[in-house]
Amino acid sequence: MILLLGTRNKGKIRELKELLADTNGLELLSVADRPFAEVEESGETFHDNALLKARAVSTQTGLSVLADDAGLEVAALGGDPGVRSARYSGEPVDYERNNALLLERMRGIIDRRARFVIVVALHLVDGREYVRQGDLSGQITERPAGRGGFGYDPLFIPDGYMRTLAQMTMEEKNLISHRRQAIELIKEVLVEISGRA
Repeated sequence: MILLLGTRNKGKIRELKELLADTNGLELLSVADRPFAEVEESGETFHDNALLKARAVSTQTGLSVLADDAGLEVAALGGDPGVRSARYSGEPVDYERNNALLLERMRGIIDRRARFVIVVALHLVDGREYVRQGDLSGQITERPAGRGGFGYDPLFIPDGYMRTLAQMTMEEKNLISHRRQAIELIKEVLVEISGRA
């Protein structure tokens, strides 16, 4: 089965390839193999945006597509940045600027609870669609730490850990990440589809 990863984010592509590497009968393509235009994320929820992207990229390319929408929800900020996580500080997307803005808005706030949320959408060329979700709870740090990962990883310490996601190796992060949870669920679908093909 040929599956196009419906993201232009190099960090996401790297993580998805790692997480899907052990799925038999799956040929993974990325934007480097089959170019597609940026899809505007106009949905109100992660679910809306994931499906919107999967459908749009599939229409552009004629391939089955796996897309996602993910973000950070901070309890003390009423769930912000939420679906606007990537563009929290405006256009163009700038992770460093997003992190600086988040820390500024969290200054003096005691409640540092947050969670990463991801919704993964699989859109097949025959029109079938499957949606799965994952989340990872943790705390927002006072300052960035670590050079790994991407996005808000330098500011996020998962519950039960002492280091940020950016201080972990990709292997460590992928064991616990919200993306892994959702991909494990979508892998069950892919295995079932491959078995029927």
